[in-house]
Amino acid sequence: MRLGYNTNGFAHHRLPDALAVIAEVGYRSVAITLDVHHLDPFAPGHAAELREVAAACRDLDLVPVIETGARFLLDPRRKHRPTLLSEDPAERAVRVDFLGRAIAAAAAIGAPVVSLWSGAADDAPGQDALDARLADGLRAVCGRARDAGVVVGFEPEPGMYVEDMAAFARIRARVDDPALRLTLDVGHAHLTEAAGADATVRAWADDIVNVHVEGMRRPDHDHLVPWDGDLDVVGVVRALRATGYAGPATFELSRHSHDAARIARRAFEFVAPALA
Repeated sequence: MRLGYNTNGFAHHRLPDALAVIAEVGYRSVAITLDVHHLDPFAPGHAAELREVAAACRDLDLVPVIETGARFLLDPRRKHRPTLLSEDPAERAVRVDFLGRAIAAAAAIGAPVVSLWSGAADDAPGQDALDARLADGLRAVCGRARDAGVVVGFEPEPGMYVEDMAAFARIRARVDDPALRLTLDVGHAHLTEAAGADATVRAWADDIVNVHVEGMRRPDHDHLVPWDGDLDVVGVVRALRATGYAGPATFELSRHSHDAARIARRAFEFVAPALA
């Protein structure tokens, strides 16, 4: 397993500086959230920035993952919109285009995974119609991912249309594409899965290609530092290692950017016993 950190927790750092600090702490992967200030795929100079980031990740021995959860990158007024579930087909196409850009970015910097989620619906046409919208969009995205040689890590998230493992299993069966794999957020599993995060890790080990790590306290969906909350973060990291998981597992602490360097170091030190 390659422990890492998400750049959404370094929102006040230039991306090269964030990468340097993350590697300096001892992390060996980085989740890069495409955003207005980090690898913006719509910005002039994006291609040159991709080359710089690819070189930095190689030099720093960081395996990158591309994350697509920026809040206002696509719409400055609506958080996390549009989505693959949007009522307007043109809006769904905007999300597909963005995810295609994310896939191209992943291929350019050597990231094996593009991570995404369903988002929430803005109308209520019923489960079958929403499943169809989501599956159609995911098939298009997965096709692009296969062509680029990367996989899609789908993340169930509380409060979104696909928020738990049962819903993920339903959508995965409908999409039926080998490029569609699982991003497991262990804090989310702590909230949504009756068996808990450890059991979810073991049950889905063959599908996991990307992991998010943070502290969590039931019943609130609030990403906490790993030493807070009632989730045994060290125990979950040990469970991941016990399954033989060798991919990226990155702390997702976007609300701690104001103290990023210190929090990143403390988080690394907190889970270090599980890595020995």
